[in-house]
Amino acid sequence: MVSLFSKFGPNKSEATEVPADGKDERYETSSIESAEKQVGVQKVEAIALTWSQTSLWIAYAGILLMATSTSLESQTTYLYSSYALSGFGYHSLLSTVSIVTGVMYAVVKPPMAKVADVFGRFEAFVFAILLFVIGYIMLAASNSVQTYAGAQVFYAAGSTGLIILQQVFVADTTDLLNRALFSSIPDLPFLWTVWAGPEVGAAVLKGTTWRWGYGMWAIILPVCSLPLLGALFANMLKAKKKGLLPPSKIKQHGFGGFLVKTFWDLDVMGLLLFTAALCLILIPLTLGANATGKWKNPSLIAMMVVGGVCLIAFPFFEMSKKLAPSPLLSLRLLKNRTVLAGTLIAVFYFMAFYQSVFPYFYSYLVVANEQSIVSAGRIVLTFSFTSTVSSIIISFFIKWTGHYKYFVCAGGLIYILGFGLMLRYRVEGSTRAQIVINQVLVGLGGGFLNVPAQLGVQAVVPHQDVAAATALFLTALSVGQAIGSAICGAIWTTNLLPKLNTYLPDEFKPNATEIYSNFVTASSFPSGSPARLAINRAYQETMRLMLIGAVVSAVPIVFLTFFMENVDLKAKELQNTKGRVFGSSGPDADGRVAQEESTVERKQAEA
Repeated sequence: MVSLFSKFGPNKSEATEVPADGKDERYETSSIESAEKQVGVQKVEAIALTWSQTSLWIAYAGILLMATSTSLESQTTYLYSSYALSGFGYHSLLSTVSIVTGVMYAVVKPPMAKVADVFGRFEAFVFAILLFVIGYIMLAASNSVQTYAGAQVFYAAGSTGLIILQQVFVADTTDLLNRALFSSIPDLPFLWTVWAGPEVGAAVLKGTTWRWGYGMWAIILPVCSLPLLGALFANMLKAKKKGLLPPSKIKQHGFGGFLVKTFWDLDVMGLLLFTAALCLILIPLTLGANATGKWKNPSLIAMMVVGGVCLIAFPFFEMSKKLAPSPLLSLRLLKNRTVLAGTLIAVFYFMAFYQSVFPYFYSYLVVANEQSIVSAGRIVLTFSFTSTVSSIIISFFIKWTGHYKYFVCAGGLIYILGFGLMLRYRVEGSTRAQIVINQVLVGLGGGFLNVPAQLGVQAVVPHQDVAAATALFLTALSVGQAIGSAICGAIWTTNLLPKLNTYLPDEFKPNATEIYSNFVTASSFPSGSPARLAINRAYQETMRLMLIGAVVSAVPIVFLTFFMENVDLKAKELQNTKGRVFGSSGPDADGRVAQEESTVERKQAEA
């Protein structure tokens, strides 16, 4: 396996030394001023000096084990949401819950990257796992849609925290040429869990309830995280014994000073503004059209107005050095056209995806296409499988060619083609094969887009900004998810119920609201009956409108790909990691690590 990933060795420490003015020619692709390194970055660079080949492979084995757990969890628990919300009588709120989750995915990534930079990678992993466990305990115990939605906040915070921290860890321990390949490791489990997930989910629903389906992951994930946490903790202790770790901020500033500094370092005010902006704008879109005249509700209008004000105020707040000395989102990174284009691609990528595949595609397959639970689950997860396979293959090509841009450009075209065919075949009478082929094309385009675009964003920033750039890219994905969920939620709530009232036979029209609110009820009518045909037609016409929105959202991706810089990933002067990493940095690995170690010790002594 080592032969697949090139030689194990460190990168040049000199390549990561950027002058205060940020104008070092070795970072001329960026033109971004480098910030002072925070404690978490200093910690991980110190830990990088203590990695052995064995301990680093153990850490990656831990990443794979943790990813297997979270992957199987995501492939099963999404099945339960339709049943949980239908049990509460709120199936139509699927998109609202998806928005809440998407907003949390968006707002948690930057502060989680901040936690990793301010406190350390190990501490951030522990914090994310704790949030994940709390979320699943709450989901399993929820007895109302309000508690369920609140639990999604904790779950989404922990889940997305693990996602970004895995990618930050990969960026810390690989050079640019190998990073795309290693970035695919957390996605590898999708190759097998995508098929096992629906079976496990169906077995849980058959043998017990959706509550245990959620609750069991509060036990499984912490156990699976032990190898990675153990490797990080052991090497942190090694770095501490060698005196390589930075001094404690509590000892430096006192407990009160530490709290104040942490408040500003985490940009708590910026986090609140960002969260309020997304929640107050997007959530009302799925609630406002549930009943005639609901948009006249002044509270919903007030929410959107306040959200708009927060959204306008957010970038001004973040760009103020006095109000946000350590901004939540490093908007200065957007001065670089590659970072800007990459983050916009991420927004439109998930915006289109969440108007077509999630959150209503599964319900559509069960109701309108009359698929079984297992069959519908497998069709929905075809995207995950295909995108994982294609991203792994593309990662090898990136390593071989040393370039990523070609694949991003191709991915944009394939992505649009997939959505176009989905629009063509999302009609009554389409076969399972036609629907699966559409999902394969969309997944293929997604695999070409996601990992290479993220690599492009990371390639043009110094090490201090790698976590921030990764957070910016992944946050853009989540913003796209939230916007896409809001659009499809608005389409769903505006169109489905009126269409049911129009098409249902007269004797079933009094049941229209119940059918609209519970997809289990909608799928219970006999196949071919007048009521079922009317329900299927309402579902199909509503899905068609969502797919039109998906195609429109995917079009800008093609144009944005041309603005990304075609970076030569083989250029050693662009490498933005320190210490012992996976990469092709030459035969004198131990000598370079020793040189970096002595440099750190000298700086510690001077301090």
